[in-house]
This record gives sequence, C-alpha cells and structure tokens, in this order.
Amino acid sequence: MILQIIRELTMELLSGHVEVHVFRRTKEGLKYLMLKRGEKEIYPGLWQIVTGKIKAGEKAYETALREVLEETGLRPKRFWVAPKVNQFYSAERDAIYNVPVFAAEVDSDKVKICDEHCEYQWVDPSEARELLPWEEQRKALDIVTGYVLKMPDYLDMVEVKVQ
Repeated sequence: MILQIIRELTMELLSGHVEVHVFRRTKEGLKYLMLKRGEKEIYPGLWQIVTGKIKAGEKAYETALREVLEETGLRPKRFWVAPKVNQFYSAERDAIYNVPVFAAEVDSDKVKICDEHCEYQWVDPSEARELLPWEEQRKALDIVTGYVLKMPDYLDMVEVKVQ
C-alpha cells in the first residue's frame, strides 16, 4: 500500500537517450560537429549534437558509439563519459529523462550524414554554444571543452576504450 502511494506521488524517471559532443582538433582550435535536423524529423531545422535512443540490451556508451557511426559515418579515436547528465521533461510521458553525455574525438572532417539530417558544419565552441537550443546542452559543451583544453589528465580517468 505504501509503495503504491509513493508511486502515485512520484514522477517517472527515464534514461533512454544519449548525447555525444563530437569534436576534432585543428590548427585553429577545437571544432565541434553540428547536425541540422531534416524537415521530416521532430524539431525540423534544429541544429544539434549527435543524439540517439538506447536499444534494448545496449549500454549507454554503446549507444553513443553506435549513434556517432550511424549519424556521421565517423569512428572516434578517443571517447569519454562526460561528467554531466542532462535532463528534460516529456509532457507526453509526464516523465523526466536523464540523458548521459559523452565526448568523441575524431580525426576526419569528412562526415556522411544520415537521413535524419540535411546539413552539417564544424564550428568552434562559441559558435556551437550559439547553435545549441537547450541550456543543458550548452552547459555540457562548456564542460567538455573545459576538460579537453584545461584538464586533459582528468580525461584519462573517464575514457572508454574503443576498438
């Protein structure tokens, strides 16, 4: 009885998505990959980072790696768990989603976008910040940039080895 009351008084917490900040190092500094959503997708025309849904049986980091490859054709040379979990509220589900954030460093600037997107561009962190629509994503971008540029030793502790 008490558990039933608690369930009725609490909001559902879900974690079924991931976000990945894909970047490369250039002579001009860090460049982040931004993807523009296609006209047939939810939020058409919106610029975003790599995002995706976790499939049954997948770990979040496996989803992130899969989504980078599917959405960009790129394979990360290094890959990290970012020290950030984004949140958003879904009115449709009346639930709060917790979204683990990852960072992926790539060598190539040759992107092969999937059908979900119609354009891409490589931009510096300040431009990426202006293009991202949600504050949680901008905060995550700042965290990733800060660690890559100012705390590279920390990155070794949160790196996920990729094959």
